[in-house]
Amino acid sequence: MSLLVFGHRNPDTDAICSAIAYADYLKRTSEPAAVAACCGPPNKRTEFVLRQAGLPAPKIIMDVRPEAEDVCRRETVTACCGDAFFEAYRRMREWDLRAIPVVDEGRRVVGVLSVLDLMELLFRDEGDPIKSRTVATSLEKINESLGGSFQHVVDPQQRDELLVMVGAMSADGFTARMQQFDKDRVIVVCGDRPTIQLPAIEQGVRGLVITGGFQLSPGLVELARARGVSVILSPFDTVNTTTRIRSSQFIDPAVDRNVVTLPAKMRVTEARGIVERSTQPVFPVVGDDGLLVGLSFKSDIISPPRPRLVLVDHNELTQAVAGVEEAEIVEVLDHHRLGGGLKSTQPIRFVNEPVGSTCTLVARQFRGAGLEPEPAIALCMASGIISDTLFLRSPTTTDVDREILGWLRSRCPVDLDAYAREFFEIGSALRSSTPEDVVREDCKEFIEQGIRFSISQIEETGFDLFWERKDELLTALAAYADDRGLDFSALLVTDVVSNGSLLLLSRETEAWEEINYPRIDRGLYALKNVVSRKKQLLPLVTQLIHAALV
Repeated sequence: MSLLVFGHRNPDTDAICSAIAYADYLKRTSEPAAVAACCGPPNKRTEFVLRQAGLPAPKIIMDVRPEAEDVCRRETVTACCGDAFFEAYRRMREWDLRAIPVVDEGRRVVGVLSVLDLMELLFRDEGDPIKSRTVATSLEKINESLGGSFQHVVDPQQRDELLVMVGAMSADGFTARMQQFDKDRVIVVCGDRPTIQLPAIEQGVRGLVITGGFQLSPGLVELARARGVSVILSPFDTVNTTTRIRSSQFIDPAVDRNVVTLPAKMRVTEARGIVERSTQPVFPVVGDDGLLVGLSFKSDIISPPRPRLVLVDHNELTQAVAGVEEAEIVEVLDHHRLGGGLKSTQPIRFVNEPVGSTCTLVARQFRGAGLEPEPAIALCMASGIISDTLFLRSPTTTDVDREILGWLRSRCPVDLDAYAREFFEIGSALRSSTPEDVVREDCKEFIEQGIRFSISQIEETGFDLFWERKDELLTALAAYADDRGLDFSALLVTDVVSNGSLLLLSRETEAWEEINYPRIDRGLYALKNVVSRKKQLLPLVTQLIHAALV
């Protein structure tokens, strides 16, 4: 099973770059199945980073709750109507299955075949001497079940309701009995007994099976041709031949067509209730087109394997990928405050340090392990540091960030000073995004003293575009808060040139009277020298909430 390395929802450059780099580190050290993932598409600046580094974007996974197709067995065996008992049973035994899906020629599921239902073909109607001898099959299937050969055959693929008669009595008694039945339905099984073979051929039976490895004499073969009697040679004795003929029956009557199938995209949590109420032994999983995707057992749905996650650049479940509650978190690598909700059933690796970027922590792992990152990965990590520390100008910047970025410089394929200037000039959210996308681009949700709120942050070169779009941004903020059921939403617009920010609020309460920053307009404040959501704005908002509740 893959180990998914995830950044937070509405990922920024540090979240995506740290996920890519840490997945690469884990693959090279302890987790070959590590895969970088993200909860949404990269923003413009992150796309620039990936283009410059020549790296693919992480796999976008919006919800890690497993679906039926995630836990089903893709490689499985099937049966088709028209298959014989021995064919279906052989497959089930080879795959160690007690039931298999039955599909049509287009792989659409038509039913399920179980071992118990198969046994009914052999042992049904035991009290009726006629029905117990009847097999629905074809001469071709009989020959295949015996591993035999034809001396002469007529319409081998024709489906017949055959009455099996064993020539073990006197010739006169057998002939008299044989004449009681429709000759076109009779198949006679006997050894090297011309006294049985001749009247059977003269009667014009559907088929004659010669057991024990014997052959029909040339003269009788010619007579069989003349009377249209098929002749099959069996290598087995009469008892085993008869048993194998019974195993040549078509499976069609044994197929349970009233079956429950599971849509491939159905959540396992939803499928669990269906499976628990059903007596089916197996559950075919089908796509939207009705075609078979795989096969699930009850245990696959009731107790599925939990997705394995590594969280980077966050540790609060409100910021994690949807469905995280049903996953196994095996590691956290972060540089933010500790949030609520994170629990584990066993000890996990948890690294949380006050540095400016999660990529700093990832790069330190490379250096500590003596691993040289590929140039693309080095540029990826450097980009995360540049983004989150505003190229080492943010108050969140530490000596560790400076040291690690210095270590990465010589390993990057570009000049970082020129690269950083281009990075901040590209991808202005206010120039290229809708108001709704702006407030979602790098948005994190928090809970403090029961107050639920979000803070989005964008970085711009100047505030000119903000003033043009202020009103529509305020409308989008209010809509986001309503949609997510939040008490308020905030947008921090940071000018990377002046190292200051504007704070726009969807809703103000009396708590904001204590903010001690200039109020420019309704719900708008100028925050001089404030550029960090994590280290400056979030502590300020938390303090205001606590003060208002005293």
